[in-house]
Amino acid sequence: MAAEDTNIVALVETLVTELVDEPDAVQVAAREEGDSLVVEIQVAPDDVGKVIGRQGRIIKSIRTLARAASTYYGDRPVEVEVVG
Repeated sequence: MAAEDTNIVALVETLVTELVDEPDAVQVAAREEGDSLVVEIQVAPDDVGKVIGRQGRIIKSIRTLARAASTYYGDRPVEVEVVG
């Protein structure tokens, strides 16, 4: 994983940690899938709704910020998924 990918993961982790009630339960991992980076977010069961938001607005915003950061660092496709 490149340094640019680490910066994107750190950005997502910082955003999610500030949103949830149990920041110690936040786990953010990244994996490569083809030429894109997939960032997986795992939080406590009670905090999943806070990360997704009403009608998915918060997770959409997190995805937008991650994609904007990826264009800054080299325009690599980034996907953000909540796995639980």
